[in-house]
Amino acid sequence: MNRPGRVIGFANAAHFIDHYAMLIFAAAVIIMGPALQMSYSELLPYATPGFVAFGAGSLLTGWLGDRWSRRHMMLIFFAGIGASMIAVGMVQTPLQLGAALLSIGVFASIYHPVGTAMIVSYADRLGREMGLNGVFGNLGVASSALVTGVIGQYLGWRFAFIIPGAITVLIGVAFAFSVVHEDRTGTRQAAPQARVASQDMWRVIVALLIVVIAISTTFNAVTVALPKLFAERLADLTKSPALLGVIAAGVYVFGAMAQYTIGRLLDRYSLKAVALPLSFMLAPFLYLAASLSNLPLIMVSIGIVMGAFGQVTVNDAMVGKYTSEEWRSRAYAVRYFVGFTAAGASVGLVAWLHEQGGFVTMLHAFAALCLLAIAAAIILPREIAPPAPN
Repeated sequence: MNRPGRVIGFANAAHFIDHYAMLIFAAAVIIMGPALQMSYSELLPYATPGFVAFGAGSLLTGWLGDRWSRRHMMLIFFAGIGASMIAVGMVQTPLQLGAALLSIGVFASIYHPVGTAMIVSYADRLGREMGLNGVFGNLGVASSALVTGVIGQYLGWRFAFIIPGAITVLIGVAFAFSVVHEDRTGTRQAAPQARVASQDMWRVIVALLIVVIAISTTFNAVTVALPKLFAERLADLTKSPALLGVIAAGVYVFGAMAQYTIGRLLDRYSLKAVALPLSFMLAPFLYLAASLSNLPLIMVSIGIVMGAFGQVTVNDAMVGKYTSEEWRSRAYAVRYFVGFTAAGASVGLVAWLHEQGGFVTMLHAFAALCLLAIAAAIILPREIAPPAPN
């Protein structure tokens, strides 16, 4: 039998790697452009197929996690995404770059439906573990900007992909020797199950779909665009890629704090009580960011990432509470298929909006989209307490 803490530890590490790997390109593209003699708007769309695969692949990987083995799927994740990162560092042409980034997206699609389901299965307190897991994912986002900026500046952009790829493969080897396949079908639900009246489940589904599309699209757009936004708007403070990476990492740390806090709140209060006030954060902060620069932009960006990453924790906890062990990977697969497919489209949308009107147009557009999160939180029904055991 696997130790729950060990399984959750590897799942948290995988969440860190998943987001780190997907966002190396977003930070490296700033220095890749001059090396490849291509502009930001020309290079960024090469990441689109990878982000689409990130979401679309989750349907198959979630099904395999439930029907075959979550452990085996996670082993494939570590080996595949590590090798794909190394491959990006060795490309010679734009076509090879697109293919290697697509490969990262394919293997990255394994983690969320499979790894998240593993955490829910082994967790004693769902909100706390989901919040902590979100912190690791957020730190992956933050570290990607920071480490890529430092490695890119001193060793070149290729090593920014090769070094983390090699480390990921080594973690996969440790996982292979530490975690065994375990059939947990029919086991006791690891987390306390919140309930809603059966006639209100349609409201849960509609609210989840709305907020997943809005937040996933905005989440991905912000994480992809933030390094470039800071490079443009913080020029009066610094032009060093390494220092810009440090600033971006510092902003993302606040998102990690928000995820952990939201996770703890979800163990004490209903989803609606947490989601409703949280839903009012994103739209005004995104709108304000469109006209700000330097220190005020950094402060508003903190509010943006806190709102976006907090919403992700709410969404994941919602699926974990309302699905059974036998169907959990598939439920997460649908959630991430919808979310990441929408998010994948955001990469091309960011490039197009930036070309049309810079970051002013882009941030205003996503501020309007985030108004849907408020509607979704209002739609959520009240929870009813599960019956007390006899």
